[in-house]
Amino acid sequence: MIPELGHFALALACALALFQAVVPVWGAHVGASRAMAAAPALAVGQLIAVGAAFGALLWCFAVNDTTVSNVVANSHSAKPLLYKLSGAWGNHEGSMVLWVLILALCGGAVAGFGRNLPTSLQARVIGVLGFIALGFLAFIIFTSNPFDRVWPAAVDGNGLNPILQDPGLAFHPPLLYLGYVGYAVTFAFAVAALLEGRVDAAWGRWVRPWALAAWSFLTLGIALGSWWAYYELGWGGFWFWDPVENASLLPWLAGAALLHSAIVVEKREALKTWTVLLAILAFAMSLLGTFLVRSGVLNSVHSFASDPSRGVFILALLMVYVGGAFALFAWRAGRLSPIGIFAPVSREGALVLNNLLLCSILAVVLVGTLYPMFADLILGVKISVGPPFFNTATAPLAAPLIAAMAVGPMLSWKRAGLWGALQRLWWAMLGAFGVWLVAQIVLGAPVWPAIGFGAAAWLLLGAVADVTDRVGVFRTSARNAFNRARNLPRAAWGAALGHAGLGVTIAGLAGMGLATDALVSLRPGETHRLAGYEWRLDEVRDVVGPNWSARRATVTISRDGAVVTVLEPERRWFPVARMNTTEAAIHTNVFQDLYAVMGDERDGAAVLRLHRNPMAPWIWIGALVMALGGGLSLSDRRTRVSAPAPKGATSPA
Repeated sequence: MIPELGHFALALACALALFQAVVPVWGAHVGASRAMAAAPALAVGQLIAVGAAFGALLWCFAVNDTTVSNVVANSHSAKPLLYKLSGAWGNHEGSMVLWVLILALCGGAVAGFGRNLPTSLQARVIGVLGFIALGFLAFIIFTSNPFDRVWPAAVDGNGLNPILQDPGLAFHPPLLYLGYVGYAVTFAFAVAALLEGRVDAAWGRWVRPWALAAWSFLTLGIALGSWWAYYELGWGGFWFWDPVENASLLPWLAGAALLHSAIVVEKREALKTWTVLLAILAFAMSLLGTFLVRSGVLNSVHSFASDPSRGVFILALLMVYVGGAFALFAWRAGRLSPIGIFAPVSREGALVLNNLLLCSILAVVLVGTLYPMFADLILGVKISVGPPFFNTATAPLAAPLIAAMAVGPMLSWKRAGLWGALQRLWWAMLGAFGVWLVAQIVLGAPVWPAIGFGAAAWLLLGAVADVTDRVGVFRTSARNAFNRARNLPRAAWGAALGHAGLGVTIAGLAGMGLATDALVSLRPGETHRLAGYEWRLDEVRDVVGPNWSARRATVTISRDGAVVTVLEPERRWFPVARMNTTEAAIHTNVFQDLYAVMGDERDGAAVLRLHRNPMAPWIWIGALVMALGGGLSLSDRRTRVSAPAPKGATSPA
């Protein structure tokens, strides 16, 4: 009965999405106030219906209802409850329900928190969100129904993919989808603005919180996925330029550009066309990621589905949504004439440069990700594009981007002097040069890691310089500077934290360039020396988990005769899925990771992969700092509260 109720709730949500897509937009077009006023209620109704469907799906997984084919394929009675519940979205069908649930939550948030919006704009935004939800609900109902029954009922399920039975992967998809789907709201605002023919400072103020929230959640989602790959897959790395990894990076890059561009619209009413275009592009990249994961065109540990018919459906949705938005942009963009005029050397000019570089990196990653698929499809040639291409092609674009990130906040709006900004950054430049010199000359680091450490110091010190310049350190008394710092807007602190967080991440990336590793075969009692440490294999024993068994090695690490830590890597066997996984053991002191992975056993010896990864934790600490900066900016009331509409801007241009 519960699966049927869930299926009915999806059908009801689809019907409500249809009304939500048509009635408010029609009402805004003809000026029918009652039709526009229906938009919030329809959005909330759709949220309740999708929430009921998702609740029914969770119930089916929690009780291990083996009459539901989705449960049979992705669950098992022996799984811990956390993985039973995460199994609800750890598959194609369930993940799409989660996707639509988050979209409905966004629609409900616009309905609840958008009461300061002009009625016609709110109606159009909610209508566009309803149109997006309609397509994906139809996709679920007709191609990916999570409540399909199986008869006779199975004795038990087949279990969730073992590599997904991990806390990191339990929370990674929701965070990632909050980022992906958050850009649906900025997309809806862009389409609504094109329909109305007006973009002003108030519009920029309304868009920026959504862009900021989506970017922050996507940052956390990408970081959590990277961390999972680091400790779960046992490769000792954190980013492999996998096409599905790239699919999450693309909207992050577009979203970062959108976030900065929206600031210019809000402050100066300039870059309107840029901002609308980036809002469309960010959501287009999110849909592209959805297509790549579910179309079957990729073979990846991250892929959900391999049914070409589903891929065609999603491709059709992508063409309708994105193609329609770009056609509307081409038709209406001429009305979005900029008001603010600025000099090339100004805060606005720095943000334009930021956008150009971010979009250039996006283009490189997009071409490198898609070209092998097109070459195979059109030319019949199989090629591989991997880290050497991406690292070499993006580095020349990332270098000026990093250089400009510390300078931009020092420039004035409208017109500025570059020399004056550099004078205020002299000590940051000196500090970055000193860090590079120490890394290159004193520590003997290779060229690129040394440059990376210098770039990280530049961003960190540049963020400090931004704050100290704002509060007047060295220009006023300490008491006055403290009072200014206390009253500095949280958005300013958040921006500085965001830039500093990227600096911390770059330091971690540079540190990984100094990593050392070894693949060794040891018998109990034997020792291997790596990176100044003695790694001794003490024993290998059997252990049993809730739905797996494992061989666990005990590795003692010592230095100068003193024990540093004991690691216990495992090689697990999941009998239901008939699959092995590796569980890396990691000891960290924040400045480095000691990392061990257990492989096969041969002739009484265990194969171990040993790593020393300097600064590795900084990669994810930096991501947390970036997301914290976004959250701090979002907590600033001036970021969330709508700017007043300019006089005379109550009707479309």
